[in-house]
Amino acid sequence: MVQITNAQNEFKPLFDGKTTKGWHTYGKSTVGTAWKVEDGTLHFDPSATTNNQGGDIVTDNEYTNFHLKLEWKVVPKSNSGIIFYIHEDPKKYKNTYETGLEMQVLDNDGHPDGKISKHRAGNLYDLIKSDIEPVKPVGEWNTVEIISDNGQLTFKLNEVVVVKTTLWDDNWKSLIAGSKFASWKSFGTFKTGKIALQDHGENVWYRNIVIKEL
Repeated sequence: MVQITNAQNEFKPLFDGKTTKGWHTYGKSTVGTAWKVEDGTLHFDPSATTNNQGGDIVTDNEYTNFHLKLEWKVVPKSNSGIIFYIHEDPKKYKNTYETGLEMQVLDNDGHPDGKISKHRAGNLYDLIKSDIEPVKPVGEWNTVEIISDNGQLTFKLNEVVVVKTTLWDDNWKSLIAGSKFASWKSFGTFKTGKIALQDHGENVWYRNIVIKEL
């Protein structure tokens, strides 16, 4: 029996484990020197920044409805993030986070952001905190899933649902109005965009990055 597969229903790699193909620094055409491919991982190494500039890296492609999976690990005091629905227009928006939503990547105990309730690992940054924290100790790999399907957003951290919300409705507008992004007119409004891995100035590693379009 011949099995017919629908490519649309399959996860596809966003990172081949060997190169930065498919990614570029936000607002640039290539990836900066601080993002290194090491042993099948994407490592942000702050010591390798050029003129103190590393930059978030974003996907070449945009995504609307998707299921993203990846793994991350940090060292003590590290901060990073997975940002999505980014509208890449560097003349209008200098940073990925001016338009995109972020799943926080953090050493909860060692970084100052860990003291802020909506800034801890797995949170929808500054918008929704998780009531459960299945994050693993610093130095261990965490698995992440971000599922966005027609406005229904789900975050999973180490196979546990940590955030579930609806995007772009009145409640969503209220969440933004009560956040640090309240005066950012374009924040959280785009329904199609790029995905980024954040340079926050500290070491972070990502691997096994795959996506399925829904």
